[in-house]
Amino acid sequence: MKPPVPHRRWALAVTTTLALVVSGLAIAVTRPAEAAPVGAGSYTTTPVGPLPTGCGQMTTNPRQFATANAPAGAIPTNDWWSSLLWKRTDCSFSEPLHAHPISYDTFGDGLGFSANSTPAISGTATGVGEYHYPYVQDIRVGVAGLGAPQVRVDGWTDWTVSPYWSDGARTMRATIGHGLPFAYFQTSGGDAVINTSGTADVWSNSGATVGFRVNGHDYVAYAPSGASWTVSAGRISSTLAGRGYFSVALLPPTTTTAERAELATTYGRYAHAHVTGTQVSYAYDPATSGLTTTYAFTTTAREGTATQTVVSLYPHQWKSLSGSTAITPTYPSARGRMRVLTGVNQFRTAMKFQGVLPELPAVGDGSGADLATLNGHLAAARANPMDQRGNDTYWTGKGLGRAARLAEVADLVNDTATRDSALNAIRSTLTDWFTASTGKTSKLFYYDNNWGTLIGYPASYGSDQELNDHHFHYGYFIAAAATLAKFDPAWAATSRYGGMVDLLIRDANNYRRDDTRFPYLRDFDIYAGHDWASGHGSFGSGNNQESSSEGMNFANALIQWGQVTGNAAVRDAGIFLYTTQAAAIQEYWFDASDQNFPAAFGHSTVGMVWGDGGAYATWFSGEPEMIQGINLLPVTGGHLYLGNNPAYVRTNYAELVRNNGGPPTVWQDILWQFQALGDGAAALANLRANPGYTPEEGESRAHTFHWIRNLAALGTVDTTVTANHPLTAVFSRNGARTYVASNPTASPVTVTFSNGTTLAVPAGRTATTGAYTWSGGSATGGTPPGTDPPPTDPPPSGSPTRYLLPGGGLGAAGGAATTTVAAANGNHDGTPTNPQVFTATGLNLAYAGGQTAFDLFVDAGTAVGNGVQVRVSYDLTGNGSWERVETLRYFATDPVPGYEHYTQSAGLASATGTLGALSNGTVRVEVWSAIGNNPSTLGIGNQSVLRLPYS
Repeated sequence: MKPPVPHRRWALAVTTTLALVVSGLAIAVTRPAEAAPVGAGSYTTTPVGPLPTGCGQMTTNPRQFATANAPAGAIPTNDWWSSLLWKRTDCSFSEPLHAHPISYDTFGDGLGFSANSTPAISGTATGVGEYHYPYVQDIRVGVAGLGAPQVRVDGWTDWTVSPYWSDGARTMRATIGHGLPFAYFQTSGGDAVINTSGTADVWSNSGATVGFRVNGHDYVAYAPSGASWTVSAGRISSTLAGRGYFSVALLPPTTTTAERAELATTYGRYAHAHVTGTQVSYAYDPATSGLTTTYAFTTTAREGTATQTVVSLYPHQWKSLSGSTAITPTYPSARGRMRVLTGVNQFRTAMKFQGVLPELPAVGDGSGADLATLNGHLAAARANPMDQRGNDTYWTGKGLGRAARLAEVADLVNDTATRDSALNAIRSTLTDWFTASTGKTSKLFYYDNNWGTLIGYPASYGSDQELNDHHFHYGYFIAAAATLAKFDPAWAATSRYGGMVDLLIRDANNYRRDDTRFPYLRDFDIYAGHDWASGHGSFGSGNNQESSSEGMNFANALIQWGQVTGNAAVRDAGIFLYTTQAAAIQEYWFDASDQNFPAAFGHSTVGMVWGDGGAYATWFSGEPEMIQGINLLPVTGGHLYLGNNPAYVRTNYAELVRNNGGPPTVWQDILWQFQALGDGAAALANLRANPGYTPEEGESRAHTFHWIRNLAALGTVDTTVTANHPLTAVFSRNGARTYVASNPTASPVTVTFSNGTTLAVPAGRTATTGAYTWSGGSATGGTPPGTDPPPTDPPPSGSPTRYLLPGGGLGAAGGAATTTVAAANGNHDGTPTNPQVFTATGLNLAYAGGQTAFDLFVDAGTAVGNGVQVRVSYDLTGNGSWERVETLRYFATDPVPGYEHYTQSAGLASATGTLGALSNGTVRVEVWSAIGNNPSTLGIGNQSVLRLPYS
């Protein structure tokens, strides 16, 4: 048993604390708060704890490295280029800036370029490992004689930045950005100079254009018309005909000079249409559940009439591209292949928002025993619903998240005592934190006008001094507020505490461009499609983010809060963040299509994404459970995106077991809940077989049981159907769909799904089709209406999921066990001989269509030539007559110790009769050796499973 490890960057926190002591940095003296009212709540404008730190006077003047031309308002943080403005470790220059397809670095004499396409891979395929495309300089672009003492920031837009150099006699301004193969320059005081790493291989030099290769990468420099380039070994220079502007482009990899020349000509059409602005806009259409995102480029024509440009798209963008066609060849990058659009000033993506839920619905289990188990878990959590580990913003948030899950689940099963206990804990905690009374020094928020940020104290993990993780911490607060608002709308009114919730939203990801108190979408990288966690981004590998799922917790919180309060702007911002980042996570954290990670990396997931790569690692632990689990928590109804690809869920979980040397021993609840999105029956078996597990710090036994038990009944997420309401989901099991919708408002709604299915949802309820629902709740609290009482004993029904059990039964999972399948000692293909037999009787199930499914755990050890076979027989009425008999092709086992999976994919060898409803019916499974002279082992109890095509 591995010892539990404290959650979230404890090692980093210790390191940071030591660094503060060693460096002698001063910590701000605690002072009483001076309250600024926001409705019934308030924040303080008097510092009560540590403030952001960096070089020089960064604590009080974050604009010291910005020029007078930089935009007014709050400065951006948490971006791919933040180290250029923050300068945490180098008071003159930035760390490498990984824009893709080019990485940049700043120096006193100019801007360095790297197009490194060779990953550096460390670690192993079964342990901690990383891949990076580190900065390896190809060229440095500057002005002859330039020696700037520091690089400042002259401007920024949604995904570009403009660094600026000046040494008093010479100046240079560059514009660089995500997806831009061009860097644009304006200079004065000297010739433009490109210094190459080694002698450049010049393959074209004609007039104002020079094309050359360095380290296997092709660049083209475009000077104004009438100018020329002079090449001398590793130095390329131009007077620019005295006009002071030029551009340098990286070309996609090519194999011939003719291809390079053609691309150089194509790019040259747009070389002097300098990109001077970028802006995103998005639109959510509830009727179609469609999200359209427009990425627009503003250009300034330095010469000629071209107003369009060349851009390259990340995989999450080009896979959803709408109305345009990306060309080949492509650029390699740390995010996979980037495809090119030429001659554009905007492009659009079209994605489907799949919907979110406040919580999974509660569906019946048949015997009522599981409802009793759930009620027991809820009762055990009633006295301490938050079960909080610490009092800082992160751990308070985790406690709020736990209480919100308990409130939602308890409401579904009409446990009003636990629900109200959890709601009371949320209400009192949020009200306390949202009140900065005079003299108060903790459990409050402070607004810093210099930095344009709202900092909660006590802070943690650098959320104060580095502005790290605000979306992680505040997402929990906002999500809990959304749950509370459903039952206590008066508390959530703007005139009460809703205004404080909105401030937290705007600090982490301000959705309004006209609000200059906070930067627009602080934590969200608009072009990359995901959040960044570090406020300063001052690492050689760029910025980073570990827990993508906590970022999604923030996005989901906006959707829930916006929907329950009627704020469509917040809801739509949440849908933009959620839908875009869900696509990015599938590509860059999970690589679900197996296209983006380097082939030699050897992992199906990463724990952290860096600007230049990814790492199967965390800040706080090297254990596989935490490396993989940190991108799965918290588990909420807003995290169903994790199950959009059930096959990948199984791949991810299998890697965990492999790397861990067996099933998880810490954070089992988080990992089983994830597993349930791909195989609910297996996850439920794991949960039942390990009742003594230790809950993860933000989880409860009640929520874990509810989640896994209900996914085992609902099946997997069905992404082929969407709805005209944001709080919806569709599940599929054995071909039968269950439609779910939640209505947190005080008025009933009718939800229409994209296949025409409609679902009436009463006020304050979650409704389902195709499954028995235990109960709903009330939008205003109290006892749910008597028209839909919770049953004390749900109506009986059989379960279509059956485990092969010791003694020959087919039923609910038991403890792990094995049985021996006797050797064939001959050929018995198709004829059961000395079989192991498992039977279930008295079944009453409706036929759902489809075929029998199974997963048998078989192991022949080191025996060669064994083959295990299975036959499944159905007696539909229990009269002793088999109406349907299915014999599968035998499974040839390998001679390597360890279980193999024998599934229905082996294919039918023969089948007789037809399936129909089971009425007091019987199902029998026979397992025997078709060939081989040695016995085989069959895993039973909680291992081999039969899934009947019934509902």
